[in-house]
Amino acid sequence: MKNEDIEKDGAIMARAKELGMNFLEKLPKKIEENTISLISEEVAERNKIFPFESDVEKIKVAIIDPQNIEALNTLRFMSEKDEREIALYLVSEATFKELMKFYSSSSEIVDNAVKSVAGDIIFSDDKKQKKDSIDAKEEFIKDTPVAKLVQVIISHAIEGHASDIHIEPMEEGFRVRFRVDGVLHMSLTIPKEVGPVVVSRIKILSNLKIDEKRKPQDGRFRIIHEGKPIDFRVSTLPVINGEKMVMRILDKDNGVGNIESMGMIGSALEHVKMAIQESYGMILMTGPTGSGKSTTLYGLLKILNNEERNIITLEDPIEYNIEGLNQSQIKPEIGYTFASGLRTILRQDPNVIMVGEIRDSETAELAVHAALTGHLMFSTLHTNTAIGSISRMVDMGIEPFLLSSSLRLVMAQRLVRRICEKCKSEIEVSAVMQEKIMREIANIPKKELEKYGIDLSKKIVLFKGKGCDGCNETGLVGRLAIFEVVKITEAMKNIIIEKNGNEILITEERNKMGILTIRQDGILKMLKGMTILEEIERVTDSSIMEGE
Repeated sequence: MKNEDIEKDGAIMARAKELGMNFLEKLPKKIEENTISLISEEVAERNKIFPFESDVEKIKVAIIDPQNIEALNTLRFMSEKDEREIALYLVSEATFKELMKFYSSSSEIVDNAVKSVAGDIIFSDDKKQKKDSIDAKEEFIKDTPVAKLVQVIISHAIEGHASDIHIEPMEEGFRVRFRVDGVLHMSLTIPKEVGPVVVSRIKILSNLKIDEKRKPQDGRFRIIHEGKPIDFRVSTLPVINGEKMVMRILDKDNGVGNIESMGMIGSALEHVKMAIQESYGMILMTGPTGSGKSTTLYGLLKILNNEERNIITLEDPIEYNIEGLNQSQIKPEIGYTFASGLRTILRQDPNVIMVGEIRDSETAELAVHAALTGHLMFSTLHTNTAIGSISRMVDMGIEPFLLSSSLRLVMAQRLVRRICEKCKSEIEVSAVMQEKIMREIANIPKKELEKYGIDLSKKIVLFKGKGCDGCNETGLVGRLAIFEVVKITEAMKNIIIEKNGNEILITEERNKMGILTIRQDGILKMLKGMTILEEIERVTDSSIMEGE
């Protein structure tokens, strides 16, 4: 809260005391729908009154001006009608504004949407009339409470720090789910008759065909939320009960940070910073879908983004629009693929190239040649481990001697949830657990532990979030990446050339060098109090406590 707001609240609290009234100090976290519906949004806005709590005897109402005769008459009428006492609470205008947002989450919006759809337009089978019918439907959807419902869904997703919005047709209706910190949460159920109109409204925003429901479509749109532009990537999919829609929220201010804030520490950070300062070579990032590969690569490109460099990216799709980067969207349906795009890029005098993904041998070969001819090349591969990307490139037909000359760094990453700093507390660690953790990190060099700020001579301490308002009682909020960063050494180059990038031999070489695995990086971050054991086990597919 700003100092001026605190001062205002202090003055209003003093005024409430003077008038012998209550003062609403803290916004309620949740207000029941049956309480909100006691006063309509229009009446609340006009009279500056808001019901925030009720029971069988009393209704608690926030009010800005307790001398507003019209507001008092409205409340007196409500008290007589409901046969309940009214308790007034004085509030500031800022607090009242926040309370009014609760109307957005009430069932009133859904009810209004249902009423508006009751007279929906039915498509004609006559082809001559079909276009007029679609145009009419577009106008209808733009100008109904459905538009407000879509606005509310989007606002709640942004305010809840969701990365994706899922709108899914079920047998009884449509469910809306938000993905927050990698986990899906139920948000809202929409009646069956409203769901398709909500999907159509989003299609209009995204310039998609509202009458095409048989095949998938992709689109984008942008909104301004609280003065800040936020992009949405939209995808539709025909499913058994209708059309499923997923919206990816692309907030570049929150989405693309620096690599330190993403969780890169120690030798991994040093190796990455050295590799990106090279004038040529290839840096490969691996991991499953949704592990944050593209976001990390954007973070690296942001370091390199200056007037002296020509940076060109080939993406499918473009996740974030970043000023200073020349970003190009591939379109395979017209023959503009990663391979053909890469050929074109090489004629555009680039210093740095990012290819969204190496999917085939042609793209792999072009990428390697680009890395050998004076370009710094970034790309991603779908392999489970960093070292696995080397044998994958050989399998794609890349000559081992070319690969060894071009490759500078291979990385892998996963995303884990962070411990909430507001409710973080120390937890007891059993002797057995301590022993197992020590076994996991036994071969980590002392210098590396020092870079992480970990002293093993002291007792092992772990942390957990108790659960609070800031983290929705989960104890976890936000995400953090755990990494494996393997610098390609001369010994590894020899293994690539002589043994076709044998994974076992390269793994042995990595272990000799003391390079951390993803799992070890996660455990060290757990010891630093950044995440919890359950999160590391979830993304590394194994348990530290196995065998107990």
